[in-house]
Amino acid sequence: MSQARNFADLLASGTTITTDKIVNDGRLGNKNLIINGAFQIWQRGNGATTVSGNDIFAADRFKGWANGGGTYTVEQSTDVPNNEFEFSAKLTNTATDGSVAAGDFYAYATDIEGYNVSQLAYGHSDAKAVTLSFWVKSSLAGTYCIALYSTTANRSHIKEYTISSANTWEKKTITISSGDTTGSWNRTNGNGLRIYWDLGSGSTYQASADTWLASQDFSTTNQAAWIGSASATFYITGIQLEEGETATDFEHKSYGDELAKCQRYYVQLVNGNSQSISIGSALGSGANQARAVVQFPVEMRASPSVVSNSGTQYFTIEGIISFDGPMLTTYKNTRAAMVYFSTGTTLTTGQSGVFRSNNASASLAFKAEL
Repeated sequence: MSQARNFADLLASGTTITTDKIVNDGRLGNKNLIINGAFQIWQRGNGATTVSGNDIFAADRFKGWANGGGTYTVEQSTDVPNNEFEFSAKLTNTATDGSVAAGDFYAYATDIEGYNVSQLAYGHSDAKAVTLSFWVKSSLAGTYCIALYSTTANRSHIKEYTISSANTWEKKTITISSGDTTGSWNRTNGNGLRIYWDLGSGSTYQASADTWLASQDFSTTNQAAWIGSASATFYITGIQLEEGETATDFEHKSYGDELAKCQRYYVQLVNGNSQSISIGSALGSGANQARAVVQFPVEMRASPSVVSNSGTQYFTIEGIISFDGPMLTTYKNTRAAMVYFSTGTTLTTGQSGVFRSNNASASLAFKAEL
């Protein structure tokens, strides 16, 4: 929502505009606690990613679970509710689970860093209300569930919502009017809050809605069996979580701002779209080894791990040697890392050159996900 529109709405309502009104009710920026809620950023690639286990990322900041016999894919889609949005996440059931075991679960989720939800004061007597809004469309109508969850305090709160018509975009607004006053919620760079969209889970993860629970639960017995419906689809976009009991217009962010926020958790330096992407300068450091310092575009949430693939001559030190990968990291922090790799060929210590990708299938990333 633009600043001009906020002011116009206040004037039209006849409300006296005061400094307190502007600060507390205007919500002119950074109101949305969700990163990539319009699904603009897909650093790992926007094609179909199969979710057949836990913590499977596709769109940045969102991950899937398929802890059972069923599977589904996640991909970027241009099927959207209106011209306000360009993209949505499309989930497609690729292997049904018609009899979900008690301990199995299927869900789509996003994690929010503790620093970004500390103002909600969860775990304290003055915990705040929050409102979640999003657009959703599914081939299977019925009752669905979302849940807020703390991985550190083991506290959860389930809310039901209804998809009234199959294959029709609908906007949902869910308010949790009482913030959790119990437990040790993370307020720093760890996992501060997780939001689950349930897709059909077992009885171990089912509980009553509309109350804070001392457990990891994210559905009720009313949840539609989406994972049990062959080829079922589930689209979602325009996700916003904000403080207070009123849903406001979706806060659109520039592509660059959203990308930078995502890169705090995952940085894709080589993504397989080109066979010649310069990464940095490499230096021979032993008979069969070279090292290179990589600077991250933004400060990462924590000291990251390296994610790289391997294939014949996937990488090269320009004019000196090509090698397969993968790579390891050492001497790393939240701003930079030294990567080292085996060249398989004798290098003179101190011999240097440009370190770059050498194959369109090469991939190199750094991960500090929650």
